[in-house]
Amino acid sequence: MSDKQCASDPLTTRLLKDNIYIIAPFLVELFNRSLSTGSVPTAFKQTYITPRLKKADLDSADAKSYRPISNLSVLLKLLERLVASQLLDYMTAEKLLPNLQSAYKAFHSTETAILKVMSDILMALDNGGIALLTLLDLSAAFDTVDHATLLKRLEISYGLKGHLLGWFESYLTGREQYVRCGNSRSLPTLILCGVPQGSVESYHLHPHLYADDTHFIVFLTHLELYSSSRK
Repeated sequence: MSDKQCASDPLTTRLLKDNIYIIAPFLVELFNRSLSTGSVPTAFKQTYITPRLKKADLDSADAKSYRPISNLSVLLKLLERLVASQLLDYMTAEKLLPNLQSAYKAFHSTETAILKVMSDILMALDNGGIALLTLLDLSAAFDTVDHATLLKRLEISYGLKGHLLGWFESYLTGREQYVRCGNSRSLPTLILCGVPQGSVESYHLHPHLYADDTHFIVFLTHLELYSSSRK
């Protein structure tokens, strides 16, 4: 853990880390109860947003110039990492992750994604063909996915059931956020959407995924180009 903290936390992160051997047994009990009952503590469900200018030269009077920075409880982040680690282990063991997914996987990064795409393109050119590359970056993809759709996808596509599926439902429902700027704050608002997304392969496309970014490559040989030109 870094020393970053949320202003709404009763303890500073440094104080929590310095006394972790005393606090750890209570955190273990809290997290185990959360997972076994499929319930996320209500105190973890409120987030405050701090607006930050994307660039120093942008118009500070324009709301589009700001990036919303979410501030989450340190204990919630610990619980999220625990769940994410166990879920990733399950999805990896059951081979549920796309083969060409670079984000959220060990030993996969933006570097491996770029190397794979470049290698595929160069191989196509070396074989006398051409490669058509489409870069797809959906606007606000992490903020717009419907919660009900995600839960149904987790159940049907990934086999999550019982308390585990209930935990994600609890995590997504009843969440609130408000904006803080200096000493001022807005009224809290329910969070109705905002989750990660995935992609599927189809139509002879060769996709490579990194978080919400998707690259589609179509490879064409000289024979395919000749056949197309004859039609």
